Amino acid sequence: MYKVLVTDGISNTGLKSLLDHPNFVVDRQPTLPVEELKTIIGNYDALIVRSQTKVTGELLEVAGRLRVIARAGVGVDNIDVNAATRKGIIVINAPGANTIAATEHTLAMMLSLARQIPQAHKKTSNGEWDRNSFKGVELYKKTLGVIGMGKIGTEVAKRAKSFGMNILGFDPYLTEERAQKLGMTKASLDLIAQESDFITIHTPLTNDTRGLINDEYLSKTKKGVRFVNCARGGIIDEKALVRAVQSGHVAGAALDVFEKEPVADPELLENPNIIVTPHLGASTVEAQEKVAQEVSAEIIEIFETQSIQHAVNMPQMSGETQAKLQPYLLLGDQMGQLVIQLLNKQAPTKIEINYYGDLVNEDTELLTRTLLKGVLSYHLSDSVNLINALHLLKEQGVSHNVVKNATNKGFANYMELSVSQGNQTAKIGATVLNGYGARILKINQYRIDVKPEKYLLYIKHRDVPGMIGKVGSLLGDHSINIGTMQVGRTEVGGEAIMVLTLDKTLSPNVIRVLKMIDGLNEAQVLELSTVDSFDPGRLEPEKVESI
Repeated sequence: MYKVLVTDGISNTGLKSLLDHPNFVVDRQPTLPVEELKTIIGNYDALIVRSQTKVTGELLEVAGRLRVIARAGVGVDNIDVNAATRKGIIVINAPGANTIAATEHTLAMMLSLARQIPQAHKKTSNGEWDRNSFKGVELYKKTLGVIGMGKIGTEVAKRAKSFGMNILGFDPYLTEERAQKLGMTKASLDLIAQESDFITIHTPLTNDTRGLINDEYLSKTKKGVRFVNCARGGIIDEKALVRAVQSGHVAGAALDVFEKEPVADPELLENPNIIVTPHLGASTVEAQEKVAQEVSAEIIEIFETQSIQHAVNMPQMSGETQAKLQPYLLLGDQMGQLVIQLLNKQAPTKIEINYYGDLVNEDTELLTRTLLKGVLSYHLSDSVNLINALHLLKEQGVSHNVVKNATNKGFANYMELSVSQGNQTAKIGATVLNGYGARILKINQYRIDVKPEKYLLYIKHRDVPGMIGKVGSLLGDHSINIGTMQVGRTEVGGEAIMVLTLDKTLSPNVIRVLKMIDGLNEAQVLELSTVDSFDPGRLEPEKVESI
C-alpha cells in the first residue's frame, strides 16, 4: 500500500485513477503550513504539488520514505531537484498537458491588448459609456514575432495564421524546412524587432534569455509594437518595458508572468497600457484535469511497473552500471554544456559521440543521453531531461551518431563530443583519471589538460612570446584571480589556445579589453552550471526498465 500526499489544490477528476486504485491511499491537505508538512512528510511514498508548495532541501531531509515528487504542471522551480536527486527521489512533471491552455491564454491576451478589452470593461462596469477612448487595432495582416518555437510557440503561430497574420519565428532549432511547413518565416531576433507589430515570448528562462527584452532590444523595435509574455517572468526586463510604454514607443503589453510573483510593482499594475493577469496560463479546468491525470498515471506506473516517462532528474540504472559510469555522467553533462558554447551558442544540426577504450564494453545509453542533455539544455533549459533528450533531438531535426572504438587513445577510457552547424564544428575530448578526477584533454584540434570548473576562460591567439604574461597582467589589473592556466598549440608560432580557470566570470568590458591585445583573436567565458553528482535513486534496479 503506497501513501500519496497532495498539498495543493488539484482536480479530483484528475486524481481519479489514484483515488480508485486499491494499492494507493491519497491524503489531500492543501495549504499545509511548512512546519506541519515537515512533521508528516516522512509517512508518504509520493508527493503531488502544483506551484504553491515549496519542496526544499530542508523538507526533503526529513522525507525518508519519499520516492516520487510529482509537479502537476510543467515548471519545477518550486522543487529543489538537485536535493531530490541526491536523495534518490524521482521528480516528474506533466510537460504537455498545459500546451493548449497556455496557447489560448496567449491569444486571449493578444486580442485583449489589441482591443483594450480589460480597460473598456472596467470603464463600462463603472457606468461610463465611452466609445471614443478605446480605438483598437486589428490582427489581420499584422506581423507577429514568435520568440521560441517550442510546442506552445508553434501552436500560437498556427492559430495566429487563422487571423491572417504574417508570422516571423525565432528559435535556435527552427529550420527553414520546418518554418515553411508551418507557413511562416524563420527570422533573427533583430528582424522580429524591426518588422513585428506584436511580439510574443515562448522560451524557457535561461542565462541567455534572462533580460532578453531589454532597453537595447526595445530600441530596435518598430514604434507601436505590442508585447505578450505568458512564458516566464524575467525574460522581459520589466523596468525597461515600462519605460518604453511610458515613452509611447511600445503601444502596450500583456503580461501573465513576472520577475517576482505575486507582482506588486505599481508601475506595472497601474499603467493603463499594460494588461496583467496572475499567472493564469495553465488555469483551465481541462488543463488542471490533464496535468493531474498525467502525474497520477505516472505515479501508478512508477510504483507498479517501475516505468518512468517524464522524469526531470536522474532515471534509474543498475548498481553495477552506476559504479562504473558515475564519474562519467557528470563529466558528460559538463562536456555538453561546454561544447555548445564553443559553437558560439548556435543550435547544432549534427552531434557525434565517440567512445574509446573500456567504455566500449559498457552500456553507454545513459551516458549518451547525458551528453545530449548537456548540449540541448543550453537552449532548452529544464524542458530537456534524460528521458526526452532523444525525442527532442528528433523533434528539432538534429541528427546524432555514436561510434565505439576499442582503441584506448592513451587512456583506459576516453570520450569525444562533436557538434556541428553548417561548416562550423566544435569538439571536446575528456576522460576521468584515477586519483585526479575529470579532465578535459582536447578542445577542437588542441591538446590540453584542464579540470572542469564553473568559469573557464577560452582564448585563441597567435603563439608568440609574452602572450601569457599580457593576459595574466590584464586579469590581475581587473582583480580576476586565475586558478590554473593551460596552453595548447599544433605548431610553433601558429595559432594556439589558452584555457584558464577563474574564480568568477568576466564582465563584457574585460572581454572587450582582452580582445584588444595584439595577436589575441578570440576570448570567451565558458560557464558550467552547478551540477551535483548523479544519484540514480532507490528503486530496486532489477525492477527498473532500461531507459
